[in-house]
Parts: sequence; C-alpha cells; structure tokens
Amino acid sequence: MENLKMHSLDSVQRNIELIGKLFPNAITEVKRNGKVEHAIDFDVLRQELSDSIVEGQEERYQFTWPDKKKAMLAANAPITATLRPVVADSVGKDGTPGGFDSENLYIEGDNLEVLKLLQETYLGKVKMIYIDPPYNTGNDFVYEDDFAQSTEDYMGNSGQYDEEGNRMVTNTESNGRFHTDWLNMIYPRLKIAKDLLADDGAIFISIDHNEHANLKEVCDLTFGVQCFIAELAWKSSDNSNNNALTFSEDYNTILVYAKNPDWKPHFLNDPKKRSHFKNPDNDPRGPWFDGNPVNNPGLRPNLQFNITSPSGKVIKHPANGWRWSKETIAEKLKTGELRFSEDETRLIRRTYLADMEGLPPSTLCVDLEVTGHTRGAKYELKKLFPEYPVTDLFSTPKPTLLIKYLLTLGTDKDSLVMDFFSGSGTTADAVMQLNAEEAGNRKFILVQLAEPCTGNTSFSNICEMGKERIRRAGRKIRNEKLGMGNENGGQLSMDNSSLHIPNSSLELDTGFRCLRLDSSNMENVYYAPDEVSQQDLFSLVDNVKPDRTPEDLLFQVMLDLGVLLSSPIEVKEIAGKKVFNVADGFLLACFDHDVTEETVKAIAQMKPYYAVFRDSSMANDSVATNFDQIFETYSPETVRKVL
Repeated sequence: MENLKMHSLDSVQRNIELIGKLFPNAITEVKRNGKVEHAIDFDVLRQELSDSIVEGQEERYQFTWPDKKKAMLAANAPITATLRPVVADSVGKDGTPGGFDSENLYIEGDNLEVLKLLQETYLGKVKMIYIDPPYNTGNDFVYEDDFAQSTEDYMGNSGQYDEEGNRMVTNTESNGRFHTDWLNMIYPRLKIAKDLLADDGAIFISIDHNEHANLKEVCDLTFGVQCFIAELAWKSSDNSNNNALTFSEDYNTILVYAKNPDWKPHFLNDPKKRSHFKNPDNDPRGPWFDGNPVNNPGLRPNLQFNITSPSGKVIKHPANGWRWSKETIAEKLKTGELRFSEDETRLIRRTYLADMEGLPPSTLCVDLEVTGHTRGAKYELKKLFPEYPVTDLFSTPKPTLLIKYLLTLGTDKDSLVMDFFSGSGTTADAVMQLNAEEAGNRKFILVQLAEPCTGNTSFSNICEMGKERIRRAGRKIRNEKLGMGNENGGQLSMDNSSLHIPNSSLELDTGFRCLRLDSSNMENVYYAPDEVSQQDLFSLVDNVKPDRTPEDLLFQVMLDLGVLLSSPIEVKEIAGKKVFNVADGFLLACFDHDVTEETVKAIAQMKPYYAVFRDSSMANDSVATNFDQIFETYSPETVRKVL
C-alpha cells in the first residue's frame, strides 16, 4: 500500500505531467540545486504551438539534429490536398472487381500528406500500426520532404567546420545528412501516427542496424520514454550467411511503443510453452508446474518476514520480500497452491494449467514456424505471382506469419490496423488471413508511395503490384475458405475469370477501396483569394475544378467532416438529382447543379446529421432563399454545409 503524500498538490509537477502527455518531446531534464529533474523545454513547446519556425536554444539534455524544428513544422503544417476514389482499381467485399463496398482502404500517395488528411477522421481510432520504413541502407530512401538542407548548409549548422573554415569530418554520408534526412523523414510521420493511435493502441516498427539507435531516440521523443514497451528480435533468416565478412546478420529489430504506458500485449496460448505442465500425482485440478517465483520482483520491506514450517524450521524471507502478505500465504498453504519442500527449507509454488490465461510473449521471435523468415516471404510472393521471377517483384517483403503474429499481440478481432509503408501489401494479406482463421473483422488502411518498380514486371510502380497482391491474396483466401483450393498443392488460378467468387454466407471482406492523393478539388480562389485577380473572379462560375467528379467531392467532404472513409455509401436519385447517402443517413450530399426545392425538401425530411450541397447548386434565387426555411421546418438539427 502506498504512503499518504501528506502535502498539498504540486501544481507545477502536475502541469508538467499534463503537458508531457500532450507533447512528450517537450519534456527534458535540467539540473536544479544539484538535482536533475523533469522540466518543460519551452523552445520545443513554442514550436509545437507555432505555425512558423521558432528560434532559440539553451543548453539541455535532448536528442536533436539539423532541421529538427522544420520537421516539427512539417508535421503540424496544414495542407489542401484530398483523396480521390479510384473505383476501377477497387475490389468489393466479396472479391468483385470494381466493387466499392469494402471497409478496407488502400491509399496511393506520400504518406506524410495522407496521414495529415486522415487526422480528422481517424484520430484515436487505430488499434495497431505496423510499419517497415526504409532502413536507410543507401539505396532505399525515396521520401524527400521539401525542407531539406544542402550539404553546405548542413555542414555549417552541424558545426562540422573548424574556425578556419576547414571541414572537420570527411565521411559526410555516414556522419552528416545521411542520418539527418532519414530523421527528417520519419519524425513527422511518427508524430502524426501517435495521434491516430487509440488509447489502447500500439505501433510496431521494423528496423535494422542502420538507423536503429536513431529510431529508438526519435520514438522516445515522440511517444515518450515511458511508452516504450519492448524491443523484439525477429530471426529474419532461416540460415546464416557463411560469406559474411564479420558477422552473419540473421535478425531484424521490431520496436514496440504504445499510446499509453500501461498497454499490454495479448498473452499467448502456445502449446510448446506449456509442455512442462504435468500431472504425475493425478492432481484433480489437472496438469501443474512447480517452480514459479515466490519472491517479490521489487523491494517490499513490509513483505520481508520469516515463515515457520510445521516442524519449527524458520524460512528466511527473500531479499525483496515475499510476493504475498502473511494472511495470503497462509490461505495459499491451505489450498495447496503453496507448500513446503520436503526438507522444509523453502516454499514451493504450484501453478495449474487450468488457471493460466496465457503466457507473456517473448522478445525473441526465433520460431520460424511461428514468425516466418525473409526467404519464406519471397516464396509467398512467388506463389501469388508465378509468372515473374521473385527477385523482380519486391526485394524485402515481410512474411505474413510475422505480421499475423504481431496482430495476435496487438489487435482484437474487430480492430483497425494501419501500415503507411505498405510495400508489397503483406499487412493486408496477413489481416485477411487472420480474419479467415478466426472469423475476425479486422480492417486495414494501407498507404504507399507510387515508387517505380525496378524489376522486369508489368507493374509500373509498387502500388500497382501491391494492389494486385491484395487481389490475388484475397482470392486465394476465399478459395481456401470455400474449400476450392487445389488439394494437391498446385497453383491456384489467378486469371481474371476467377476474380469473383460470390457466396452470400461467407462473411469475409477481401476487398479494398482504392483512394489516390491529389491536389484539392477546389480552385485556388477558394483557398487563396488574395492571389486571384478580379478578372479571374469574374471568369469563375464555380469554385470546383472542372475535372473533378461528384465522387471526388464526396470524399473531400467526408475528410473535412470526419466521416470514416470506409462508411457505406448509397446513391439515390431524388427529383432527378444524384444524392449520396453515407453511413445510413448520417451524411446526405448532392453536388448536382439546378437543385430544386423538391430535392432539398426530400433530403431535409430524411433528417441527416449533415447535409452538403455545392455553393452554386441551387436552381434559382428562390430555392436559395427558402433553403434554410425548409430545413428549419423538417430537420432543424441538421448541420448544413456548402462547397
């Protein structure tokens, strides 16, 4: 039991803790009166609350790099982009090509901008994020944000010139911008990712030795040191490299950080780890194991007491004290959970298999049958794409076994999963597989930049390959779920003729809605009227770009209003006008021109939470004049918006 504080609330410390929850990177350490204590880094805090670069520096403990403030600004700066639906590339829940009813999302575009667009809608909604970012090996770095410094500027800012102007280091690639560029790339993306995580959510990040140390530092900065959960060592290779010059690199690291420090993974029911439970004495409570600790893991002076055995022998307490109080120990001795050893010199704790809810997962992921390996991941791609050499597809895929294992640790059956470095689409494949195995309903959001493919394939970029991998994987899963797979282990048909496997009884979403990052649907005058001439104003009949469709406008509205992009969408025709019904009447939107009172009245009578129209959509001045009165009559609570 904790001691009473015996003093009033320390308001300063409380305020520091509250600020630390919102801005963990604004917490630093300072030395006051010979004692190091937590304090607010006001320079960092000012930067977090500013839309421009804040100058100012004082000596402190911190992790920093050139352009750090600009990276912070990049994370906070608003954008005017949007996401446009690509129906032709989408797949319906049941595998129908061009279907648009799936609750999974595949988004093409720079993930920093995409993450910013998703902030409003998915704030605090993502249960688990898995990313496999560029490892900065020298040939895998493609994310270039527009605040990069020149090498000369970097050298000056990083103090790598002596007083005579001579360069102080020669290896500028490894000691200079090489790491700075990577940090500038990863930091704002992680910063936004933290906001997207649910309160009980966590992020899993794969990395190798190139940026491991920097990633750990930047995650401590972003999530807070207290939210570091574990560092997993994943055995990525099924055999050692005998040609290695120094050591054979056989593992990658997976860093685990949580939104809150009390996060815990799901425990595992692994039969391999329960083989030590036996029942040689036919204990009616079933298999048991003797040997779990009876000592306290932390120092507990109030639990440091000696115990006397039935024959009078004194058993001295463990150094930290017992795990339980005297009363609890006495009760456990009665039930048999605790007993004395034969020589009565120690206490033995009996744990029953029936009482075990699971075992904590290990930080060593070395069972290849459970977490897979890189060669197995390439073989998975080969099975899905038999027409291509595996080396031409994707050089560094992760196995679905690994992602499925992480999903079992970090998600529930209905969780939302995100991967914003989605690569070949392994995360989507793993989510669909696990859903099929567990009758789950997990949903995924994948984001990928359209990097050019380097191999000899028909795919122009990685997005094209990733989408096709999800299509084929979904089709394979549905085939297997329906018992249509090749029992002899041969290749499943992957031609377009077998894309659609209708079965209304199979509740499994193997599709995705494809969205693509693009510039805003609105003309510049909408955002920057000061930059538009009077002549331009006269020429503008509408503030929507002429190449944009009603569907484009709908998704921009959904983003602006925080409506899930996976929401069901029904298209109705009311008085000859196209009306979108989103999320069962939550949002009704009409972007047609010449909208009459009949259409407005019908929408108002449906009592949506939001009703959205085009600014220029009303048929005449009379309709525009009566618009608000119609809603006040039939649905006064409806929030009305115009584009």
